[in-house]
Amino acid sequence: MKRTEAREAAFKLLYSLQLMEDVNIDEQIAIFIENNDIQDSEAIKYIKNIIDGTNKENTELEKIISQNIKEDWDIKRISKIDLTLLKLGIFEIIYSKLPYKVVINEVVELSKKYGDDSSKSFINGVLASVVKKNEIAE
Repeated sequence: MKRTEAREAAFKLLYSLQLMEDVNIDEQIAIFIENNDIQDSEAIKYIKNIIDGTNKENTELEKIISQNIKEDWDIKRISKIDLTLLKLGIFEIIYSKLPYKVVINEVVELSKKYGDDSSKSFINGVLASVVKKNEIAE
């Protein structure tokens, strides 16, 4: 499984977890991996890292998102899909230290597939702002 496919799988699981309350994360990861017949150990490790990391850093991720959207906007106005994609992208850029150009490109591609018409430009703008404010180098 390629990283792009693993990222999409991680997004799907992360999104479904955003809709659930009071669940056992490890159990949900195991069920997702089994139901999607994911056998690539690197992909499994990547997915677990994304889910565990975004769960652990959720408060900080939401703070970063809030700091990088327009002042008159509230994070509660952001669609669950866009919010999930932003958390995924910011986690990978800041915490996983992956190349931001790759992450932004792939998260924007996911937004085209799963978001609405305005998702790609909104996500691209927020992630670009995060990179600029945090002075992240290539």
